Amino acid sequence: MKKTFKLTLPALAVAGALFLNACNSDSKKATTTDTLTAGSDTTQTEAGIAVPEGFTATIIAKDLGGTRHITVSPKGIIYVKLGKPNKDGKGILMLVEKDGKAEVKAAFGGYGGTGITIKNGYLYASSNTEIFRYKLNDADEVADTAKVEKIVTGLLDRHQHESKSIVLDDAGNLYTNIGAYSNSCQIKDREKGSLGKKDCPILDSAGGIWQFKADKPNQTYKDGQRYATGLRNVVGLDWNKQDNQLFVMQHGRDGLHDLFPDLYTVQQQAELPAETMYALKKGDNAGWPYIYYDQQQHKKIVAPEYGGDSKKEGDAKFIDPVAAYPGHLAPNALLFYTASQFPAEYKDGAFIAFHGSWNRAPEPQAGYYVVFQPFKDGKPNGEGKVFADGFSGSPENTAKGAATHRPCGLAQGPDGSLYVSEDSKGYIYKISYKK
Repeated sequence: MKKTFKLTLPALAVAGALFLNACNSDSKKATTTDTLTAGSDTTQTEAGIAVPEGFTATIIAKDLGGTRHITVSPKGIIYVKLGKPNKDGKGILMLVEKDGKAEVKAAFGGYGGTGITIKNGYLYASSNTEIFRYKLNDADEVADTAKVEKIVTGLLDRHQHESKSIVLDDAGNLYTNIGAYSNSCQIKDREKGSLGKKDCPILDSAGGIWQFKADKPNQTYKDGQRYATGLRNVVGLDWNKQDNQLFVMQHGRDGLHDLFPDLYTVQQQAELPAETMYALKKGDNAGWPYIYYDQQQHKKIVAPEYGGDSKKEGDAKFIDPVAAYPGHLAPNALLFYTASQFPAEYKDGAFIAFHGSWNRAPEPQAGYYVVFQPFKDGKPNGEGKVFADGFSGSPENTAKGAATHRPCGLAQGPDGSLYVSEDSKGYIYKISYKK
């Protein structure tokens, strides 16, 4: 029997799920709410997670390994990218779902990584340095796994923020994040008091989004273009078809107090800076490492490495986020919901998978949930809500950062169901709605 209960603010606060949301589509700057609203009654499902009433959640696969991003074909074939190759040396799993369970039908691709997506009859997948594609047959399966095209090669991997997430638009372009191999571009990375490098050299080849052709083999940096810059690390990104624009989720910086204890308290370090959502156009600069977004002051703030004092406002040339969330929650996936299975208020809104924090002390750790952010006319509109919670296993697990499961990937199935991968145990969840 399913148990129905109300997710109250105190209960979620204990779980570390303090949530601030940017939602004013009429303003250039992100705005935040002061308290979390959990929404309507929720149902504790047999999968061990809580979802809004009327939804169901099942576990369709277990123990697959470090399941990072996930994609589902128009005919329901599930493809999962493993962070590291499995025991047989394969980094992509192809699963077929039947009777509520998804079984591995094939494994291929001798590389780990994060990114995976389907577009125009091709499966695209990334390692930490390259992007590949495989032709799908009429059943949406990769029939010949040995026949693979290398679309992009030679991307930077300095073993920090190295994952390469990928998405394609409808004009034949492919976009990938190249994360900055630094926290804040200090002369000595993560060293107390070290100042920032002038004209941060990292931005030449990392710290942004790069655009390539989706069908041109063996592209390198010289073939692509830096589409947007000033982004420390993006793991979640998606193409918003409402306004034909790229949206990304940035992981904010760390260590404000540890690096500059005279300027920040440990409490400020626990809560700042925001995890930010950006709507990007070609040539945009989000400002890393020179600024960060303070969701409490609702401002871009100059980074202490570059002369900031926790209050000095950042240059207007850097774009504002369209939404901001509490610090250190690690948004690892972004998905615009375009199907019609869920109630109408979900249509064209965004789901965000928060992988969870490790550095919010002395506050409880937080995250390990999937959030829904309403949209209107292609922009955030209204308060975001925790949509699926309980992946950590218990409020105690959340508070101490010892989550059993950590959401990482999101995908929309052909019937409109939402798939969630998590990379701690290699589970895949399927969330559906019944009228």
